[in-house]
Amino acid sequence: MKVLKAFALVAALCGAVTAQARSLEDIQKSGTIILASEGQYAPFNFFKGKQLTGYEIDVAEVVAKKMGLKFEWKTVGFDALLTGLAQDRWDLVIASHAITEERAKAVTFTLPHYCSGGQIVSMTPSIAKAGDLASKTVAVQTGTTYLEHVKKVPGVKDVKNFPTDEAARNALASKRVDAWVTDRFVAKEMLAKNAKAGFKPGDMLFIEQVASAVSKGNQGLADAWNKALKAAIADGSIAAISQKYFQEDVTCK
Repeated sequence: MKVLKAFALVAALCGAVTAQARSLEDIQKSGTIILASEGQYAPFNFFKGKQLTGYEIDVAEVVAKKMGLKFEWKTVGFDALLTGLAQDRWDLVIASHAITEERAKAVTFTLPHYCSGGQIVSMTPSIAKAGDLASKTVAVQTGTTYLEHVKKVPGVKDVKNFPTDEAARNALASKRVDAWVTDRFVAKEMLAKNAKAGFKPGDMLFIEQVASAVSKGNQGLADAWNKALKAAIADGSIAAISQKYFQEDVTCK
């Protein structure tokens, strides 16, 4: 799942032209919550034709409805999502942001809506474990947790950044890199759709909780979102969405 590099994130948000975030009361008065996502990270958030869809999109819409709100979607590049949140361009971001200590200094997280982690994918069974990445070149998407985690693996020759996860995958397919590290559910869907492409799933490098984010200190909105999310989990709505996209329950246990 995705996360801006810690220091870059804090610097970007501190340097943003910060506006006053809409409170829960303001949102309730308007009747509509403004949600933001990337739209380029299947199966979590992506466009099917002109329709924004995906696990996170469905989850957010169910939660918004349980809050008694209509919703309006905005989509921008991943790196601009939290900056736009600080500028009050939207009320909540849901785009596979991992919960990290550094990010929690800049935004307020909701409860996690799924747990996942970074998985190694290669074109050969000989590259499957963290130790197998020694002397190898690894592809990751720019601005993600995968970058920092791969850098911590002893002996990695190089980490190549790509603007999208798809571009990182294509670099592996064309053998410009030796391995690709991505979200385990992204890898699962890709492997299912490209069974004959030669991709080999490897081990998990790390596990993380993934949550939505609201402006720092906007606790009223976070609490209301959490209450509605808990209700959607309790009534089976989130489990049904999980089954739709992953054929398993992806919520955190």
